[in-house]
Amino acid sequence: MELKQQLKLSQQLIMTPQLQQAIKLLQLSRLELSDLITQEINENPVLDETLAQEPEEKEDAEDKVDAAAAMEDRKKESSDDFDWHDYVDHSLAPSGSGYFDGGERDDYAPAITKKTSFVDHLRWQLHLHDLSDQEMEIGEYIIGNLNKDGYLLLTPDEVAADLGVSKPMVEEVRRRIIRFDPVGVASRDLTECLIAQAELLPCNSDLIKKILLHCMKELERKKYQVIARDLKVPFKDVLEACEIIANMEPRPGRAFNDNETQYVTPDIYVYKSGDDYVVMLNEDGQPKLRINSFYKNILAGNTVSSDKTKEYIQDKMRSAVWLVKSVYHRQSTIINVMQSIIKFQRDFFDYGPGHLKPLVLRDIAEDVNMHESNVSRITTNKYALTPHGIYDLKYFFNSGLPSDDGDSIASESVKNMIKELVMSEDARKPFSDQEMVKMLKARRINIARRTVTKYREMLGVLSSSKRKKHI
Repeated sequence: MELKQQLKLSQQLIMTPQLQQAIKLLQLSRLELSDLITQEINENPVLDETLAQEPEEKEDAEDKVDAAAAMEDRKKESSDDFDWHDYVDHSLAPSGSGYFDGGERDDYAPAITKKTSFVDHLRWQLHLHDLSDQEMEIGEYIIGNLNKDGYLLLTPDEVAADLGVSKPMVEEVRRRIIRFDPVGVASRDLTECLIAQAELLPCNSDLIKKILLHCMKELERKKYQVIARDLKVPFKDVLEACEIIANMEPRPGRAFNDNETQYVTPDIYVYKSGDDYVVMLNEDGQPKLRINSFYKNILAGNTVSSDKTKEYIQDKMRSAVWLVKSVYHRQSTIINVMQSIIKFQRDFFDYGPGHLKPLVLRDIAEDVNMHESNVSRITTNKYALTPHGIYDLKYFFNSGLPSDDGDSIASESVKNMIKELVMSEDARKPFSDQEMVKMLKARRINIARRTVTKYREMLGVLSSSKRKKHI
């Protein structure tokens, strides 16, 4: 063994914290950027926030006098035709809430109420029944082990073993809960859920129960003639029974799901002005950054006696300046990328989604002289308001399919065509995937049947056998 010295030449990519911050800002959404800027303002005393305020419109004194006089004239004219008796009747009518505290009250103010949860709704019904303490404990345990669709996750044997009670007692309590509102809750499977709803129908439900118990596969595939032959009942009765089953609720807990609508705020506005499109950033509520002049004057005047204090201010000043530059770079990059997208997808903005063209990140990167990774970051979690609606920026990037004229068509446009074919078909004779292949080929689009099947499933469209309606 011996010690030796070797000289080795290598290349390494060293990313400074400032460069990492600039790259991080590119992929942030509008809300995430606002949170980051607010955090930096709270941590860095050199940064200040200035909210852009719209300038107030100034009116001349003569215009104000004329407007006031016109308002008085309208009041006098309206007072002559005003029905005071109708006003008194409506004003003194008692409100539906029956609450009045003697002060002013806004009748149009929304009432702040707590939405009843699925579990609370079932527990309220459970406590309305005359049950023993042990049965009440079983009911609470069953309700607590329901999924969001209302099905019981545990078997009756597991519930009995966990609580140390008998299985018949668990089944008795569960059968009561199944008849709660919504009907079918606490069921073990779909068949049991639908049968519980069929038992409460005012009509004769024997045929419906037979179909649910013995012909679920045929019902799923809408093979009504096979069901009529196996059960030896008229075809018309099978259609009526299947129509009733189709109107049942397969997921009882769906009405109580807490999935609230998530609204998308666009990061970019695209407006058409003449023959061109204008790109504007959505900066509503976005904090405006500026450097505090107090600290700049301190550094310029050399009034700081301590070296540590001066070093601290200089460090915060460099961090603040870099953040301002990074935010500006992010905004200019978004605008450049969006303008490039408009250039490549001009037909989409002019005519709609059916005219979307194939586009990859490399095309935009070469056009704006940027790396593909940065284009991917800048188009992540960003939305644009276009003349045809709000779209994710990733929507404009998709693969292409060959056409007979030598060009290629975007996959999203093909999906839109498949969706239009499904919406225009006859429900009694829906188009199969092979038939849609022929229709697309008539439009000079070369596509395989398996590709049509894949796009149809991506759109959430069922197969032709499941879309078919006999009624």
